[in-house]
Amino acid sequence: MSMETLYSLINLSVLPAWVLLIFAPRWSVTKTLVHSMLYPILLGVFYTTGLGLTVFGGMGAEGGGFRSIVEVRTLFSADIGILVGWAHYLIFDLFIGAWEARDGQKRGINHLLLIPCIVLTFMAGPFGLLLYLCLRAATKKGGWSLEERDA
Repeated sequence: MSMETLYSLINLSVLPAWVLLIFAPRWSVTKTLVHSMLYPILLGVFYTTGLGLTVFGGMGAEGGGFRSIVEVRTLFSADIGILVGWAHYLIFDLFIGAWEARDGQKRGINHLLLIPCIVLTFMAGPFGLLLYLCLRAATKKGGWSLEERDA
């Protein structure tokens, strides 16, 4: 399988989860697929395998690593390094988007107000998270604290 095909498959794999978070946040399928650890586990296995192949398996670029910006740049100069880095983003952005949806439900935030936060988290993770925290502060439903609220 080519790296381009693998990249497309990884991208496509998370799209159903984002669609469910936006359009069917309370559906039992959303809870089963998105709010379980299914996505982090499956993509995490790919990530861990790819990272091992990149860093220790000789598939990464020579001189790549994490000790300097030059090593990181070199690491991402190989296609497998880019795929591993991209999987990292996909896993964590989806994890945060799912948390925003659950947290917003627990706090009674109108889902229509959550949608821009979820979409921005999908497109630009930290920006979406910041918008969600601003929404919590503006609605006085949690503010800047990341303290959990019971369901």
